Amino acid sequence: MRKLILAALLAPLAACGRQEPPSEPAPQPAAPVEEPARTHAATRSHLEEMRAQFAVVDMSSDLSFLTSEEARVVNLLNEAGSLMSEIYLRQVDGGNPALRAEIAAGDQPDKELLLNLFDLHFGPWDTLDHDKPFYGDQEKPAGAAFYPADMTKEEFDAHIAAHPEDKDAFVSGYTVIRRDETGALTAIPYHIYYREWLEPAAALLRQAAEITTNESLKKFLTLRADSFLSDDYYESEMAWMDLDGTIEVAIGPYEVYTDGLFGYKTAYEAFVTVKDPEESAALAKYKKYLRDMENNLPVPDEYKNFRRGFESPIAVVTQVHGGGDNVPGVQTIAFNLPNDERVREAKGAKKVLLNNVMAAKFDRILQPMAEHVLVADQAGMLVRKYMGAETLFHELSHSLGPGVIEKNGVETTVNAELKELYSAVEEGKADVMGAYNILFMMEKGELPIAEKDSFLATYFVGLFRAMRFGINEAHGRGAAYQYSFFKERGAFSVDEETGKYRLDFVKLEEAVSALTAEIVFLQGDGDYSRAAAFLGKYATLDDAAKGIIDSLGDIPVDIQPVYKDRI
Repeated sequence: MRKLILAALLAPLAACGRQEPPSEPAPQPAAPVEEPARTHAATRSHLEEMRAQFAVVDMSSDLSFLTSEEARVVNLLNEAGSLMSEIYLRQVDGGNPALRAEIAAGDQPDKELLLNLFDLHFGPWDTLDHDKPFYGDQEKPAGAAFYPADMTKEEFDAHIAAHPEDKDAFVSGYTVIRRDETGALTAIPYHIYYREWLEPAAALLRQAAEITTNESLKKFLTLRADSFLSDDYYESEMAWMDLDGTIEVAIGPYEVYTDGLFGYKTAYEAFVTVKDPEESAALAKYKKYLRDMENNLPVPDEYKNFRRGFESPIAVVTQVHGGGDNVPGVQTIAFNLPNDERVREAKGAKKVLLNNVMAAKFDRILQPMAEHVLVADQAGMLVRKYMGAETLFHELSHSLGPGVIEKNGVETTVNAELKELYSAVEEGKADVMGAYNILFMMEKGELPIAEKDSFLATYFVGLFRAMRFGINEAHGRGAAYQYSFFKERGAFSVDEETGKYRLDFVKLEEAVSALTAEIVFLQGDGDYSRAAAFLGKYATLDDAAKGIIDSLGDIPVDIQPVYKDRI
């Protein structure tokens, strides 16, 4: 059982519903109404099927090479990462700690299984099945706990229209929206709302900064501790880009996937990792091609983005601990940060590949999937290194294409214009543009062109791994629109007897180029309506894909890594 859950049970809890920070006065609730006992939304057999979707993997690694100083720093960072989990548990839903306590205090025969799944998904909703509840019948609000549960998009937009001076605070990635004593909407900064956990997290970072003799790590941790208490992350993000040494840590509010209402609000998470210097050096050669990759995009120059920096450090690491948004549900195998366009334009972005997580997924999931997805003479073509290559170039491609754009004469960003659609569009873009750039590297002789078909086969099967996450999730939705676009372009056929796919590698390569251009145009124009229409048409699964996904029941959907709290 994770420490974050035990701590949550001991924390002061709101009586019900969304929880205000303990240090902030909460509006007085209406008189309580007696409710009937909560009923399950899932049977025991369904709960067991949900549990079987995740393979528990011991991720213990040999870290004996760390110095005693480095080990002490890592252990402090692990503690800070667990505090990110405390925050994220409440960002998903403010009532999560109380709900888990309710399950723990109950006498259901399947209580332990419910608790296990609650911890796995950070709440009572199945993150692999459109967030359907498996305990109780409360639907998960699209905006999670970033907004009042009863707030609509229309109310949010109407408030900004009536109070334009509030716009920056309302759309900020570092505020929660709540109602004041009159019922009006108000924005509360993260550093105030979550200070119960941010203040001790900042103290842990400062303690680690005092211990380390790595000056770049000392600077980052000190600045990030300051950021926790101010919500100003620019300087600490710049320092993170310069971080060098054995310990590679990302900690703070980053991704907006959890905010399904607007895609504005960032979620807290932590990646505590140690670097593999040899693997990192081997892949670092690709960053010198970033400008060439931008120039090679199959679009006119006005859609290319040479404003971003192309510094782009690459780190291959072993993850030793996680926190917050990094922990529940589907595990990431790499990340590309920071998301602040100001930092990206100044320095680019850092690509971090979680080598041990990726290897576990290839061995336990992707390779066994090939026999279900591809016809027999193509199923054996998958190569592990191309899962790694697609992962790397996916992350590199997040730094390519439109970022800051001009619309109607006003400077804005793709994220701001596409709103809640951005994450799915961007994840699919990074996938297909990553494939496009791997093919480009093969043309330049940096990767063996004779292995082109093996790469394309590995890439195609990888779409099914993502689509199994559910097409309500950003990566799964992005994979679904790639699949449907490739189908439209005749990149594969379905064997009538087996239902498996035969790839037409020439047409698939052509479709990769065409889809890359389509998404760059869509993002560069910042057209929300067109993005919605595109996803409505392509982010769907046909019967053939559903049949293949249904056939994968003997293969885990994802892994649940188990890390040690201390090394």
